[in-house]
This record gives sequence, C-alpha cells and structure tokens, in this order.
Amino acid sequence: MGRVEGKVAFITGAARGQGRSHAVRLAEEGADIIAVDICADIPTNLYPLGTSDDLKETARLVEKAGRRVVAVEADVRDRAQLAAAVERGVADLGRLDIVVAQAGIMSMGGTPPVQAWTNVVDTNLLGVMNAVFAALPHLGEGASIITTGSAAIFMTGTQVAEPGSDPGGAAYTYTKRALSEFTHELAGNLAPQQIRANVVHPTNCDTGMLHSKPMYKAFRPDLEDPCREDALLAFPAQQAMPIPYVDPADISHAVVYLASDESRYVTGLQLRVDAGSYLKFQQFHI
Repeated sequence: MGRVEGKVAFITGAARGQGRSHAVRLAEEGADIIAVDICADIPTNLYPLGTSDDLKETARLVEKAGRRVVAVEADVRDRAQLAAAVERGVADLGRLDIVVAQAGIMSMGGTPPVQAWTNVVDTNLLGVMNAVFAALPHLGEGASIITTGSAAIFMTGTQVAEPGSDPGGAAYTYTKRALSEFTHELAGNLAPQQIRANVVHPTNCDTGMLHSKPMYKAFRPDLEDPCREDALLAFPAQQAMPIPYVDPADISHAVVYLASDESRYVTGLQLRVDAGSYLKFQQFHI
C-alpha cells in the first residue's frame, strides 16, 4: 500500500471499465483522483458509454478507499473542457502528478460512417492529446503520463480488407497505433524534465466495449446475431494463453507501477498486458 501516496492522478474515461478500475487502484495506493468522463452516449457508437451515475459510483469507491476525488463531466474531444476540469481538480487537490489518458471508443458499424471515423479519432487520439496538453502546465519532475493503446495494433492481418467498409472500426486500430507513436515522441521530449510517458496495451478486456453486439459480430462473423456465449468461444483466439480476456484490474496493476516511483526511470515503454497476444502474431524483434 502507499505506492503513490500523496500524488494526484487525472484520469479520463473514469466512469466505468478500465478507467474506474485505475481510479480505484490508484486511490487504494494513496492517490487523490481527478475523475473525468463524458457521461453521455456518442450517436455513432453502437454500445452505451458511462453515465453520470457511473461517475458518481467511481467517486464513491475512491472515497471509500479513503482518498479525495474531484469528479467532472467533460468531453475529451474538447480541450477547453479538460483544461477546466484539470484546473478545478488542481485547485481542490493541490497538485498533479499522474495522467491516465484512458477514454476511448470503438464505433464498429457506426453511421454515418465518416462521422463514426471522426468520433473515434477525436476521442481516441485527439482526446489523448487534449488530456496530456491540458495537464502539462501542472506537471513537474517525477510526473508520469500513461496512455492506453491496444494489443490489436500488433496483430498481423489487421489491414482493412475493404477500405471504407467500416471507418468507425478501422479508426480504432489507427488511433491506437497513432497515440502509441505520439506517446513515444512525448517521452523523448519530456525526458529532460524527468517527466515520463508510457503506453499500456491491453488485449481483450472484460469491459462494456468487449461485451457488445459489434464486438460479438467481429469475433463471430459466421453467425447472423451472435451473443456473449458465442463470442466467448472465439475470444481466446487473440491470446496465446488460453483465456478469453483479462480483467480491468490486470491493466490497473501496470498503471500503478508506471505511476509510481518504482518506474522512475521507465519511459517510452510500450507495455503489453496481453496474455501473449503479441506472441501469436509477431516474430521476435530486438
């Protein structure tokens, strides 16, 4: 306990799923939390996003862990909203040490298709940049920035077979790859200030994004209307270990490590928490 004692973490996408898990684990390890989420659905996204009640529950769980929390409804696509959320959080909590840019969507099958593409890029890529840039004026030596990529970007055969057929789905892999390169460049430019930046790449994770109709169809294209039980048979195909998915807490453990001083000299890392997904699709690279 106490691995991030006295630190303050700014987390986007905090209402549920991985974002909530990160908020709670960091709080359990001693951090106060600035928890941000849009708390509204995005029309081109075919599964529901977190709600105001979800964000309130995250705040309750952080307080249950004995830490302070500032919960703000804000859209990561709007940098001004994020800047205001950070300013409010820093004013109440006194500092900022950790950024976890977690918010993300996957709008497979979303319509209008070009708008689905735009919404994914604005959320997954621009949203990460907005979170980082809103936080940077408040970060000092020893700060840690953590972004969320995806094991999907390391899979062979992920190129789009029919360009333009599903822009919302294609945008997910594009944005996760682009934010990973962005974080690499960010790490290099911030290293002289001893501010670190790293990416965590989850494989299938037990969240609302995975357990959704579009994802079931992606894993079971052989079925007209696959359900969770159908998809569970296919989920293990992405990992070398014989499991369907990891838990949000598995990703949170990596986040806590990267947020803590235990990783004070770790920067520019692409950290895969993927149950061996990379091993299935890539040869060894130095």
